[in-house]
Amino acid sequence: MEGIWYVVGFALAGVSFVFLVIGLSWLISHRTRGSRGKGLPYESGIDTYGDTHGRFGVSYYLYALLFVAFDIEVIFIFLWALVIRDPIPGVLSSMFLFVGILLLGLAYAWRKGVLTWR
Repeated sequence: MEGIWYVVGFALAGVSFVFLVIGLSWLISHRTRGSRGKGLPYESGIDTYGDTHGRFGVSYYLYALLFVAFDIEVIFIFLWALVIRDPIPGVLSSMFLFVGILLLGLAYAWRKGVLTWR
């Protein structure tokens, strides 16, 4: 029963730390320092023009998702190749099946015109 006090103490310390950090960030963020122009968003020191919260096209997100999918695939295949020193046919065929399914997904995206930048 002695160990429960350690758990309670750590839980209390964790919760109080979270509320302390949130409170300090609220205090710091609600100060007004300097001119109103200091709070404006800048890019490379140049004043922004137009809406600073512009929207990106859907094609950008589709390219990003395809990049992440194939980046993870490359990492997975590399680690698989490091672990499997002597590939037996069953293990090798499972990797070819994995790559084939991903290539089918790429062919589907290509056929739907996702890879065409508009």
